[in-house]
Amino acid sequence: MSLRTPNPPAAGDFAQEFRISVAGLTPGMFVSRLDRAWLGTGFPLEGILLSGPEDVARLQRLCRHVHVDVLRGLSPDVRYVVLDSEMPDAPAPAAPQPPTSLGSRVRDLMASLRGELGRAEEAHQDLQSGIQDVMQDVRNGGRLDAAKLATGVDTMIDSITRNPSAMAWVMEMRRKGEYLYQHALACSVWAATFGRHLGLERPELRDLSMAALLCDVGKVRLNQRVLEKPGHLTDDELQHVRSHVAESERIVSSTAGLSDMVRSAVASHHERHDGSGYPRRLVGTAIPMAARIAGIVDSYDAMTSARPYAPARSPHQAVMELYEARDRLFQAELVEQFIRVCGVYPTGSLVELTDGSVGVVTAVNSLRRLRPCVLLLLDVDKQPLAEFRNLDLSATLVDARGEPLGIHGSLPHGAYGIDRSMLFLD
Repeated sequence: MSLRTPNPPAAGDFAQEFRISVAGLTPGMFVSRLDRAWLGTGFPLEGILLSGPEDVARLQRLCRHVHVDVLRGLSPDVRYVVLDSEMPDAPAPAAPQPPTSLGSRVRDLMASLRGELGRAEEAHQDLQSGIQDVMQDVRNGGRLDAAKLATGVDTMIDSITRNPSAMAWVMEMRRKGEYLYQHALACSVWAATFGRHLGLERPELRDLSMAALLCDVGKVRLNQRVLEKPGHLTDDELQHVRSHVAESERIVSSTAGLSDMVRSAVASHHERHDGSGYPRRLVGTAIPMAARIAGIVDSYDAMTSARPYAPARSPHQAVMELYEARDRLFQAELVEQFIRVCGVYPTGSLVELTDGSVGVVTAVNSLRRLRPCVLLLLDVDKQPLAEFRNLDLSATLVDARGEPLGIHGSLPHGAYGIDRSMLFLD
């Protein structure tokens, strides 16, 4: 399993990118992607509008090639466009298209989202039913039946391939029931979404999703009172909880039809980049790639879920904690790419806008992660709107005072009495 150059944005991401040599950079271009991680460059994660020669010179020192978004800045001279023959592993640049209006962009996005929601919910239900049945079988002393999960995993991947925002929305809106089941399902969905972004082939994507689904399967054979203890764990209790890794590995290793990638990811998903993880204290690239990915999605979903010993953090808070843990607990480049996938304000996040209105994030703009699409729920006085409004914050919007409209900050689950499960888009 190798880390590949991420795929170009889908049509719903509203971008037209060209890969160019840095020799062709000029002020006024919008650089949306680099040939290296953004971390350590001093540039913002969401990209940079080159304001002068200093910005150009910095990028020319740091990179050989970059991507420029021609809908948000100047177009490059064709002499500097990098072709497939020069970079065979890179996707071909799309031909520029005239920009569409804000209204049509939002309508297209929401139509795409609604069009996939029914299939996404069906895939969610199939996978949830499968993981509940399988874990109950294992809890009762039976063997893990991977075939019960395979169809649900494939259906889920199909939905994510068509529209990743729809599955993310369904997952967040339908998050109910026992934590272990919901956590397994969410990890599998995030792993599939992340793996797709990284350009994994279908067999690798299936294995990665299956691994994330089964990382905690061994917990069904542990003492549930210890797992659900709200207070501080004793040393013995902590070791008991950590033994779920070995138990999960035993279960997966004895199951026919699961690959070595699944086994290695399950065995190492609690290892950490700096060697502080367990059970073998692996460091850096000694941790299998699938396990590094599983570790990130496992941590993210755990932080955003309510557990007996910790309240749920907002998705935005969890993303920021992952960012702070880069190159310490998790590989920095993978953290950055995960943030590109889920956004600084992930799908399902409750957010307050700069004018005081409140909404829920419905889709992430992969190139402008601070400016997602938002379904507006409450007005500036925090009163419910008679009709919800769709906003694409990647466009230039202003409030009633003529001030730029953006996100002021994230809100905790349930803020202002908002029940996200009531927000399903019919």
